[in-house]
Amino acid sequence: MTTTSGTSAGAAAGAAAPATTARTINLAWIALCLITIGSWWLAPAHFKNTVDPSVPITALVLLLTFIKSRLVMRYFMEVRTAPQWLRRSCDAWLVLLHLSVFVIYLF
Repeated sequence: MTTTSGTSAGAAAGAAAPATTARTINLAWIALCLITIGSWWLAPAHFKNTVDPSVPITALVLLLTFIKSRLVMRYFMEVRTAPQWLRRSCDAWLVLLHLSVFVIYLF
């Protein structure tokens, strides 16, 4: 099948894929930057001179860390194009890792 410009439909779809991928990676990078700034802003030292442990802030920072880790793995380590078993294994590992860190923090 050809379009009016004489190119095949497959070639047109292939040309759009790199642009979409680049845009997606740029959006992931922007999200990573925003999460980093947000995590930095959550530091209790910005609000008072002494730093007291805070379970809600720690939980939020660990959640943001989970999101950042998943974005890095998916978009910059190419796990999003890996087989499904590898994507699920990476997600399970991230959940286990972050839950373990939170449990260790609580005790």
